[in-house]
Amino acid sequence: MRVVLSDPAGFTPSYDHELAAALARAGADVELVTSPFRFGVSSYCEVGYRRSELFYPVSSRLFRRSRLRVPLKLLEHPVGTAGLLAKRRDVLHVQWFAAAPLDRWLFRARRPLVFTAHDLLPRRTAGRARLWHDLFARFDRIVVHSERGRETLAGFGVPHDRLRKIPMPVFPSEPRYEDDGRTLACIGLIRPYKGLADAIAAAHRVEGARLVVAGEALEPVEPYRTAAGSLPVEWRLAYQSEPEITKLLARTTLTLFPYRPEIDMSAVLMRSLGAGVPAVVYDIGGLAEPIRAFGAGRVVAPGDVEGLSAAIEELLGDGDALESARAGARRASETLTWDASARAHLDLYAELV
Repeated sequence: MRVVLSDPAGFTPSYDHELAAALARAGADVELVTSPFRFGVSSYCEVGYRRSELFYPVSSRLFRRSRLRVPLKLLEHPVGTAGLLAKRRDVLHVQWFAAAPLDRWLFRARRPLVFTAHDLLPRRTAGRARLWHDLFARFDRIVVHSERGRETLAGFGVPHDRLRKIPMPVFPSEPRYEDDGRTLACIGLIRPYKGLADAIAAAHRVEGARLVVAGEALEPVEPYRTAAGSLPVEWRLAYQSEPEITKLLARTTLTLFPYRPEIDMSAVLMRSLGAGVPAVVYDIGGLAEPIRAFGAGRVVAPGDVEGLSAAIEELLGDGDALESARAGARRASETLTWDASARAHLDLYAELV
């Protein structure tokens, strides 16, 4: 089966790479259509699949996060889209729309078509219901990562028979517990929906806790520095490569995900579980599902800072509870594998071909 995966802006390069490689291992002929990696040298090597960088050849290489990138990207987008739609394939599987308002008019692809709703309704265009109704209607199947994701899109009007739940797999690494037993981490791009203020407030309430904030800041961080005050915080305000995240997780006791309800699942959460590091999450989107299913941390009501600090305190203060949560993270790694995800995807594709 010839499968074309599309992530024009490379929003989830690690996910794209792992899924493409797993599909190739399962016997599919896979091509990933994306854009040049914008943050230094890519650590994602093609393993059994082909990579075509049709999108944003100039804006990706020259402007990174400059304001000049967006208008140039809009000029480049139709060219990349035309190249994508001309690809020979049995199935086209779109991971993201990089310019949904444009794609509403440009994306006229022959079927079969599959879309993965990583963000159930992407943040920048979530208020444009008609836009997403139009785009969703063009796909034969829509993949979500959680039961809550399926319920959300069904409530939005996507027919049940078009929805398929395929859990996000764990990104595995060898667990190395080199932490001091008191280190909390918030990892990934710093955006308003990540709830960093809640993480800082909760860490303040836990005696002896220290916090690592690691990721490129896409919003002002001075208010967070002020809120941190005397709390020991290590600020790593730059893009974190996969090797850097792996090293950081080896020194992390718990990861924190006090997110607001704008996403379904987090790749960073699955990286944490893959390293054997438990997580404390707010019960939004599908974040709670792997934590509850495998006992890999604690789930707290959204916005409950007191509950967040209590969960942190319990796991840091009780060695048995921490080890049980670590064992849960390891169980998640054994079950939520990329090979299992590839089989589920191929079964879905077979429904359409």
